[in-house]
Amino acid sequence: MSEQVRYSDEELEEFRQLILSKIESATTLYEELCALLRNNEGNDIADTSPTFKVLEEGANVLEREANARLAQRQLQFINHLKAALVRIENKTYGICRATGKLIPKERLRAVPHATLCVEEKNKPQH
Repeated sequence: MSEQVRYSDEELEEFRQLILSKIESATTLYEELCALLRNNEGNDIADTSPTFKVLEEGANVLEREANARLAQRQLQFINHLKAALVRIENKTYGICRATGKLIPKERLRAVPHATLCVEEKNKPQH
């Protein structure tokens, strides 16, 4: 029996549904983070003493920066998932870009946008 070179259309559809679900939840989180970044209203610090006001403003800046980084990471994750959908359409999804062998289903279920098998991913980079 020859080694499987690509996933079947049924298997690709299973992964497509998984990826669509992940995109939906990631998009929801991204939109929530963007809403937090846009929110200029809310709790005002005008009634606190100047010392606390400075400290609170500093904390707000740090929180906004952290939310901006999280939003950027979410957007990058969404883009990776969308690229995986393109690979599904091209029927190249699940093929390790380094070895050309199939990435195990367990890995793709855990990391649906993976393009490398675990062995290649864990190789030291030069």
